[in-house]
Amino acid sequence: MSENVSRRKMLSLLGLGAALGFTLSAVLEPLEAEAQEAAPATTPPAAAPAPATGTRGRNRRTSRRATRHQRRAARHGKPAAPAATAPTQ
Repeated sequence: MSENVSRRKMLSLLGLGAALGFTLSAVLEPLEAEAQEAAPATTPPAAAPAPATGTRGRNRRTSRRATRHQRRAARHGKPAAPAATAPTQ
């Protein structure tokens, strides 16, 4: 049990584990979909949520980027371009 594991053996074990993980996720995915379809619907939500235009992190990054562009334009004496909005999907 105290024998060393070579990099080659470790890499092959890692590859085997990844292949097994992908296989199991592909096998279990249809089962989860069937379970969700079979689940009875509970009470409907009070109000439908507003359509999302992106994740919170993406919105924060876009805001920071727009502010950074405005500061940079002000430093260089150029008029600031209007902030680009995130594309809706």
